[in-house]
Amino acid sequence: MDAAERDEILTRYREHAERFESLAARRPAAVAEVIPMPARQPTFEQAPTAREIEVLQLVSDGLVNREIGDKLFLSEETVKSHVRHILAKLQARSRAHAVAVGFRRGLLT
Repeated sequence: MDAAERDEILTRYREHAERFESLAARRPAAVAEVIPMPARQPTFEQAPTAREIEVLQLVSDGLVNREIGDKLFLSEETVKSHVRHILAKLQARSRAHAVAVGFRRGLLT
């Protein structure tokens, strides 16, 4: 971006800000009041079940869903469901991240 483009963007921003401020100043105070947003909603974590921890342990051993299902006498779809629940409960982005979180929280040995 060159200096002319940057100046144009800044000029437009300033003009917009001035228009906003002049409009806000004309409104009654009660209408222009801004409602503050909470900083961050607390997350209510649910602890993984014993079966989910078993599945997570086998994920940490490098097994794929089919192998986990065979070992625990579960269908592959059930294993997938357990993995989805684990990811949600641990707020993990991937199986590897879930394993790392599991170790950090002492869920895995």
